Amino acid sequence: MNTRTSAPSTSQENSPVNVTAVIPARGGSKGIPGKNVAEVGGVPLVARAVRACLGAAQVTRVAVSTDDAAIARAAREAGAEVVDRPAELGSDRASSESALLHALDVLEERHSEAVDVLVFVQCTSPFITSEEVDEAVLAIVRDGADSAFTAVPFHGFLWTADPGHGPGHRARGVNHDSAVRLRRQDRTPEYLESGAVYAMRAEGFRLSGHRFFGRTQLVPTAPERAIELDEPGDLDRARALAPLLDPPQTSATPSPQPEQYPGKEL
Repeated sequence: MNTRTSAPSTSQENSPVNVTAVIPARGGSKGIPGKNVAEVGGVPLVARAVRACLGAAQVTRVAVSTDDAAIARAAREAGAEVVDRPAELGSDRASSESALLHALDVLEERHSEAVDVLVFVQCTSPFITSEEVDEAVLAIVRDGADSAFTAVPFHGFLWTADPGHGPGHRARGVNHDSAVRLRRQDRTPEYLESGAVYAMRAEGFRLSGHRFFGRTQLVPTAPERAIELDEPGDLDRARALAPLLDPPQTSATPSPQPEQYPGKEL
C-alpha cells in the first residue's frame, strides 16, 4: 500500500486531499486469457499500472480491485493493496463503475478515511506514466474540474455506414462534411479518449454513478503511448514497442516488496 506523509492540496484551501488510485483488474479476460498478468517489458500489466500510480506525487494510496489470486499476488508484489472483488462484479457484464464504487466503499471503511479524489487507472493501457496520473489529479485539485481523463489529439476523418446493406452500403461523414475537405490546420481540434487514466471527485462520482460528470477536463497524452490491449495482436505490438517507450530502468528495477507498504490487506 502506498501511503505518504503529505498529500496534495487544492488551490483554494490548504486542507489535505486524499487521492486514491484504483486499478480494476478482473481475471476472466476472453480476448487475451490471463491478460492482466501478461508481461510487457518483463513486467505484468497490473504491476506496470501500480508502478505508474506509486510514482505519481499526487496519489495518496494505490489499490487493485480483483477477483483473481494471480492478479492479487502481482499487485501486492508491486506495492499495491488489494480489494477482493465479489463474483457478481467480476463478469464481463459488470461495469467498471460498479467495481470502483465497491472498492471506494471498502477502502474508506478499511482506512476510516474519506476519499476526496478517485483515480481510475486501466492496466490494459501499458504505457501509462506517473506524470499523466498527476496531471489528471491536478485537473481536479488545481484546475477545479469535476472529472478528467487522458486523451490523444485526433485528426482523422470519421465515417459511418447505413446498416444492413452489406459491402455496398452508403457511407456518411461523421465529424466532417464530405463535400468540404478542410485542411488539418483549419479544423477544430478533436481528441480521442485514450482509456488509460480517469480522475474524479469521489463525492460527485457516488452521486452520478459515472466517471464523467460536472465540468470534465481532458489531459492530452502522446499518441504513441495510447495503446489499449483487447486482442492478442495488441499485446504483441505493445511488447515490440516496450523497448522504445519504456524508461531504460523499467524492466530492470525490482518491484517493491509488500512489507515496504505496511497496512491491512483484504
